[in-house]
Amino acid sequence: MAGKAVWRYGGMMVLATGVALTALPAYRPTADVHSEYVKFLSGRDTITAYLAYPERRDPAPAVIVIHEIFGMSDFIRQTTEQLARDGFVALAPDLLSRRGGTPASPDSARKLIATLNPDTVTQDLNATAVYVKTVRAVRADRIGVIGFCWGGGQSFRYATNNPELRAFVVCYGPAPNPPDMARIRARGLGVYAENDARIDAGLPDAAAAMKAAGKDYPYAIYPGVGHGFLRSRDVPAVADSAWRNVIRFFRENLEGR
Repeated sequence: MAGKAVWRYGGMMVLATGVALTALPAYRPTADVHSEYVKFLSGRDTITAYLAYPERRDPAPAVIVIHEIFGMSDFIRQTTEQLARDGFVALAPDLLSRRGGTPASPDSARKLIATLNPDTVTQDLNATAVYVKTVRAVRADRIGVIGFCWGGGQSFRYATNNPELRAFVVCYGPAPNPPDMARIRARGLGVYAENDARIDAGLPDAAAAMKAAGKDYPYAIYPGVGHGFLRSRDVPAVADSAWRNVIRFFRENLEGR
C-alpha cells in the first residue's frame, strides 16, 4: 500500500497512487534557490519570516507556510526551500515573533504556542500576506497557504478569514468552526494520516460542514503513517506521494488562470 492513499471527494472514495519524489534532504541552505530572513510589521510588532525564491524568469505564485506547534524549525525552513524548488515563492512567518521568536526547546515552543491569541495569529498572517504581495518576484493575485499540525489547523482557519487566498492545504490539522466555513473562497486540500485517530475523528464532520457550506474539500488519508509523517518520513514513499499531490494541487490552483 505504500504510495497509495484513500481519497474522499464529494462523498466518493477513490484510491490514488502517487509517484515518488526525490527525498527531502536534511536542512541546509541550498544553492538552487535563494533564501533569506526578512522582517515586516504586524501592528506595532515585528515579524521575522523565512523567504525562499525559485529560479524562474517570470513572477511566481506565493505560498505562505505555517509552522507546527514547534515553531520555526529546520523542517519548516526545508519545506519553504522545497516549495521554492517546486517553483513557488515561499514565506514562513515565525508566529512566535511576538514572544521573542521560536525558542531552542520544542517544549518551550509548545508552551508559547498555547498562549497565542487566534485573532493575533490572523493579524500576523494577514501581515505576511501583505508583505509577500510586495515582493517583486511574486504574482500578487496568486497566494496560497499550507500548514502542518497546529499550522494545518491555522491554514484551514485562515482560509475562513482571507477571501483573497486562492488555495489552502491542511496537513493533519483540525478544522475551524463549521459556521465559519461559508466564508472560504479558496480551493482546499486535506492531507491526513491513517494512524492519527485524534485528527481523523473530526474529518467526517469537517467534510459534511464544508459540503453544507457549498464547498468542496477533497482530502486523502495516507496509509501506514502517523501524525507528522511529512516531517518524520517514516515511510518515505508515502511522504513523497503526499508532497507530489500537494504540489500538483498548488500548480493547478495558483499557476492556472
